[in-house]
Amino acid sequence: MSDIAFTREEKDALVSKLQRYFDDELSVELGQFDGEFLLDFISKEMGASFYNKGVNDARAVVASRLQVIDEELYAIEKVLLIQK
Repeated sequence: MSDIAFTREEKDALVSKLQRYFDDELSVELGQFDGEFLLDFISKEMGASFYNKGVNDARAVVASRLQVIDEELYAIEKVLLIQK
């Protein structure tokens, strides 16, 4: 997996959320530079875990949908066999 890269707009929005969280929950003022540094750390050190969780969740959805499709195809197949 390649490094997680954000556009400037995405990074600004994420840093803003970190700043708001630090201010609201911890009563700590987080500057822009420190916010970007923290975001880079989180992305580098934890990003793969969040990414992999998303991939696994998507895989489960696809597997569930494929099972439904397979069951529907089997139902059609049984109907065709009965009609012969």
